[in-house]
Amino acid sequence: MEDKEYNSGGFMRLVSEESCSSTVTGESCVNYQTEIFNQLPSSLARRRTHHHHQDRGTIETSHPVEKHPELAGEARDRASTQPIRSLPVCMQRKREARDLRHLQTRTVGRWESWKQNQSINRKRLGEQVGKAMSRLLPWSSTLHTIEGRFGVGVKAYFVFLRYLVYLNLLLCLVIGGTILTPTVVYDSDGDRGLLRFEGNDSVLDFFVGSGFLERSPVFYGFYARSSLDLLCLNTPLLFLLGTLTVLILSLVMVVRRTVVGYKHTWLLGNRYNIHMSYKVFCGWDFCIQDPEVADLKLSFIRNELKLYLEEERFQQREARRTLGQWARLYFLRGLLHFLVLVLLGGAFCLIYYATKASQAERSGNDLILTVLLQYLPPIVITLVNFFLPHVFRHISSFEDYSITTQVNATLVRSIFLKLASLGMYLFFLFQNSQQECWENQFGKEMYKLAVFDFLACFCNTFFIAYPRKWLVDRYPSSWLARLSGKQHFLIPFNVLDLVYSQTVTWVGLFYCPMLPFIETVKLMAIFYIKKLTVLQCCVPARRMFRASSSSVLFHFMLLLGLIMAVITLGSNLHKFKPSSSCGPFVGSATVFNVTAVCVDSLPGPAKSTLRYLSSEAFVLPVILAQIVVLTSFESRRRANGKAIERLKDMLVMSTSDKHFLLKQHTLSLRRQKKTFKASTTVSGTREGSPPTMKGPSAGIGEDSHIAQLKDPSAQPTGDDSPS
Repeated sequence: MEDKEYNSGGFMRLVSEESCSSTVTGESCVNYQTEIFNQLPSSLARRRTHHHHQDRGTIETSHPVEKHPELAGEARDRASTQPIRSLPVCMQRKREARDLRHLQTRTVGRWESWKQNQSINRKRLGEQVGKAMSRLLPWSSTLHTIEGRFGVGVKAYFVFLRYLVYLNLLLCLVIGGTILTPTVVYDSDGDRGLLRFEGNDSVLDFFVGSGFLERSPVFYGFYARSSLDLLCLNTPLLFLLGTLTVLILSLVMVVRRTVVGYKHTWLLGNRYNIHMSYKVFCGWDFCIQDPEVADLKLSFIRNELKLYLEEERFQQREARRTLGQWARLYFLRGLLHFLVLVLLGGAFCLIYYATKASQAERSGNDLILTVLLQYLPPIVITLVNFFLPHVFRHISSFEDYSITTQVNATLVRSIFLKLASLGMYLFFLFQNSQQECWENQFGKEMYKLAVFDFLACFCNTFFIAYPRKWLVDRYPSSWLARLSGKQHFLIPFNVLDLVYSQTVTWVGLFYCPMLPFIETVKLMAIFYIKKLTVLQCCVPARRMFRASSSSVLFHFMLLLGLIMAVITLGSNLHKFKPSSSCGPFVGSATVFNVTAVCVDSLPGPAKSTLRYLSSEAFVLPVILAQIVVLTSFESRRRANGKAIERLKDMLVMSTSDKHFLLKQHTLSLRRQKKTFKASTTVSGTREGSPPTMKGPSAGIGEDSHIAQLKDPSAQPTGDDSPS
C-alpha cells in the first residue's frame, strides 16, 4: 500500500438513504451509543485512526458515502429493483423490505411511482434478455460438459476457439463489404466469373492453390481496376481500406480482451484467495435436478479442489527449500534454458534448408513430387512445431515450477518457436520474391500453410489419437500401450496451434483476401474435431492448473501474432513495389499512392486538414492528449486499488466484529446460567430441602430453550459450556 492510513483505518458503516428512512433502523441507531458498540474491533480501529489524524493535524473523512454519495444511490437502485423473493435475507427482513417499498410508494406521487415501476420493469426485462441471449451462445452445453469432466483449463481452450470464430466472422463481413462485393458488382469484364475451370485443372490445384483457385477471388491477382474507378472510390482504395480496417479492428478486439482478462486476473489472482471451506460448504447448487448436471457439477468442484490442493502442496515444498537447493535449482534451470536455445537454432536451420530446397526444385515432370516439394516448408514447420513443444514440456517438468508456471513457460517457449519459425520462413521466402505477380505466389504459400495446418489436425485426431485409444483399451497390458499411456488434452500445444493459424491468416490477408473465410470454416471444423478428441480419446488430467492467468496469456500470445503480422505486412508493402502484371495496384509506385491521389482531389480546406493530421506537427498534441488520458486512468486505477483494499479490510473487520459479538453472547449466556443456578440454590436452601431435578437441571433446560429461541443452531447441553 502506498499510504499507511488505508490499511486499517476508517471502518465505518455504509449508510444509505433507504436505511436512514426506515423505521426498523431507527431502533438500531441507538446501538451506536451502547457500550458493546464501542468495544467492537472496527470501532477501536476507527478511533485509533481518528486520533492519528488529529495528531497529524489533518482529519480526513473516510466515510464511503460521504466521499462518493453516488454509492448510496446505486445500492438503493439495485436493492429496489431486485425482487424481494431473491433477496439473500431471512423472511422477516423480506417482510420489512416489502413494507418499506410500500411506504416509499405511498409517500411519492403517482407519477414518480409510475416512473419507478417502469424503471424496475425495464431493468428486469434487460436482465432476462441478457440471460436469454447467454443461453443462445453456440456450443454452451458442450462447454459445460467439458468443464465438468476436464476442468476450467480445457474449457478455456474451447472458449478461446469460439472467440476466434467470432473474430473471423467479423473480419469476413469487413472483407466482403469492402473488397469482394464491390469487385463482383462493378466487374468491367463481363465474362470474369468467381470460378473458371479449364481443361488442365485437377484436384491437386485445391491443395497447391493453382489452376482454378489462382483465377478465383481467393488470391490477390483476381482483383483489378473495374468500372468503379473514381478518384476517392475505386478498387485499390477499397482494397487498402479493407485490409487496414481488418488489422485495426483485430487490434482493438484483441487488446480489449487481453486488458479485461488481465484486470480480472489482477483482482482475483494472487490478491484474492478462496477458502477451501467455501468450496466445500457453499459450492453446490441446490437448484440442480438433472443427475447428469449434478455429476458435472460434482466433477467441477472436485477439479477445483485438486487444483487448490496442488498449489498448496507446491507452496509448502517451495518454502522448505534450503539455500543450497535453490542454488542447484537455478544452475539446472540455466542449463535447460541453454538447451532450449540450441533446439530453437536447430529448428531455424531446418526451415532454412527446407525453404531453399523448395525454391530450387520448382520444375519437374512428376506432379506428386512437385506437390511434395512445394509442401516441404509447411511439412518441416509443422513437424518442428509438433515435436519441440513436447520437448519443452518435459524440460519444464525438470525446472520444478508450479503447474501453472510450467504451462505458462511451455506456452512462452512454444509461441516463440512458432512465431519465429514463421518469421524465418517469411524472411527466406521474400529473399526469392523476384517473380512476376509475386503477391499471388506469397498468397499461395500462406494458403498452403493454412491448408496443411488443418490436414495435420485432422490426421493427428483420426490417425494417431483414435488408434492410440483403441490400443490402450483393447490391449492395456501390451508394452506399446504402457509406453504410450492414456491421452491427456495438452492445453498449451492446442492453443499454440490456434495462435499460429490465426497469425497465418493475418499475415496472408493482403495477398489472399479469402483467408478469413477459410479460417472460419477451418476453426468450426477444428472445434468438432477437438470435441471428439477430448470426449472420446482423452482422460482428465491428474494435475489441474488455473485457467484465469493462462487465458490472459492466450490472448497476449494472439496479440504478439497480430503485431508480427502488422510488422510483416508494413515492411513488405513499404519495401516491395507492386507487380505490374496483376492486382489492383498496377502502375503504382507504392501501395499508398492511391491515398495521395484521393487527397489531392479534395477541396482546399479538407486537403489542408488531412495533410495537417498526417504531418509531424499533429504528433505533439496527440502525445500530450495521450499523456493526460493515461494519467487520469492511472489515477483512477490507484484510487480503485485503495478502495478495494479498504473494502477488504472492512470485510475482515466485520468478521472480527462477528467473532467479538459471538464471544460476548457466549459469556452472557454463561453468566445467566451461573446466576440462575445461584438463585435456585439459595431458594432451595431457604425452603430447607436440597435442590431437585426441577432446580438447576430444569433451569438449564429452560435456559437452553431460551437460547435455542435466540439462536436456532444452539443445542441444549447439561454443562456450563456454550453450545
